[in-house]
Amino acid sequence: MYLKLLIITILIGIISGFFITFYELLIIFVRYFLFLGDPSKTIPTLPIWYIYTLPTFAIIIVNFIVSKDKNIREYGVNEIADSITQNKMVITFKTLIFKIIASVLSVATGFMVGTEGPSAGIGAMIAYHIHKLYKMPKVLLKMLISVGATSGIAAIFVSPITGIAFAFENIAYQFLKQYIGYMILAAVLAFSISVHYLEPITFKYSIGKNFENIYIIANLIFIPFITFFIYLYLYLKKYLLHIIDNYLFKNYPASRKYIFSIIGGFVIGSVLLIEPHAAFSGKSIVTYLINHETTIPLTIIFILIILRIIGTTLSIYTNAVGGIFLPLMSIGALVGYGFGELMQFLNFNIEPFYFAAIGASVFMGVLMKLPLTALVLSVETTFDYNIVVATGISVVLVEYISSLKFNINKKSITKAEKIDK
Repeated sequence: MYLKLLIITILIGIISGFFITFYELLIIFVRYFLFLGDPSKTIPTLPIWYIYTLPTFAIIIVNFIVSKDKNIREYGVNEIADSITQNKMVITFKTLIFKIIASVLSVATGFMVGTEGPSAGIGAMIAYHIHKLYKMPKVLLKMLISVGATSGIAAIFVSPITGIAFAFENIAYQFLKQYIGYMILAAVLAFSISVHYLEPITFKYSIGKNFENIYIIANLIFIPFITFFIYLYLYLKKYLLHIIDNYLFKNYPASRKYIFSIIGGFVIGSVLLIEPHAAFSGKSIVTYLINHETTIPLTIIFILIILRIIGTTLSIYTNAVGGIFLPLMSIGALVGYGFGELMQFLNFNIEPFYFAAIGASVFMGVLMKLPLTALVLSVETTFDYNIVVATGISVVLVEYISSLKFNINKKSITKAEKIDK
């Protein structure tokens, strides 16, 4: 049995690695194809009507696909595992293919959703079919789905330890110690494939193992600063868009998804025209803008923050197929970078990239309730003790402050708020 489990784990890791690599590269290809090249360079040359039509038409197609199979938009690992074990969900290869198509259309046309949610779902689906093929005991189904999700996250982030931490915080704990070895094996195998084709998220400008005392005061000031933007994000999603959704639900229930598709397409089109870097999953902001040795004007930083907060919340309401991990990271990175520039303006000799790394981890960790993943992510992206310590303290304190006003849970963050009747 253990040999068979080992072989299955290897298969899950390798197949997931290739699938996720193909998925990510397909997004890049489709994006370049639809925008006739690099969007940041071609959008100013394309007709305005085309920029608005492209995301609108794409999200209408995505909603049509989702209406035919609701499992396409489901990528919560626990939800998938529980639904399968309770015979409430049957995952077919058709669901897997259409999930990839829907996610590629969502991300490639500018909607602010990430690739990690579908990647976890794709890995889980691959594991499900391998479990079925080898006729493994049903008691091992949830464990293998967890292995698949772990490998999917490790491959898309090009980061094996973050994938394992993600699995630890998202998947039932009772069998984790017993099967952690298989998760590590699958994550490392998937990572070893994706690392040859995909770029990891890395913050280059880190200090290392030397503690800098000047950052202590700045870290304390940063806690209420980033909390303000978390409140802004939650308020916009929980109240403003909820009111709009409630109005549409009551007055035009049958047309809700298409009305939101038009609204979402118009907003994403506007964002693309204003600043192309503000659209898409946000990985380009985290890796490209944040790691460049150029000063980004504060006005542009805060415009990007507002655009991404609006775009991310609307992308959820339009049923764009994708995760929220990367979009939240990008907002946090921008908030941190903006804070760093403000502190420099106040004559604090600190590095904005330092707070970009902290902000990316904290914003995601608080809103997705993944403090351990946030801490591990800060380690793997910076290898800087200053950032790791600051992230660990900030993610706990900011989560506590935010919980005083909002009831944060993963489901409410990744989906539209429930309609009150």
